[in-house]
Amino acid sequence: MRIELDSADDIGPVVRASRKAQSIRQDDAAGSIGVSESFMGKVESGGETLQWGKLFQVLEGLGVRVILDVPDEVAGQLAAARQLHARRQSAKAARRAKAAGPEDR
Repeated sequence: MRIELDSADDIGPVVRASRKAQSIRQDDAAGSIGVSESFMGKVESGGETLQWGKLFQVLEGLGVRVILDVPDEVAGQLAAARQLHARRQSAKAARRAKAAGPEDR
């Protein structure tokens, strides 16, 4: 299965689906990989750092596409992970808009 990534935000659902397809808890995955559970959560939620954003900016500018080749069994989990991610992103955007207040809109 090939998945084209256009931004750091796109990788979160893929990571989550890959972990879930292997029936690994987030904390166990983080420990076995050697990262904190907090970091793993940020990756799965599509946390974008300056470095990620800059990386994709450079790649896009060079016409380079990042494509993940994940096992077919991840596909079932990926749809659910993408839906969850979309809901979280919508809620995050709504909170930001509410916090901005009417004078900033």
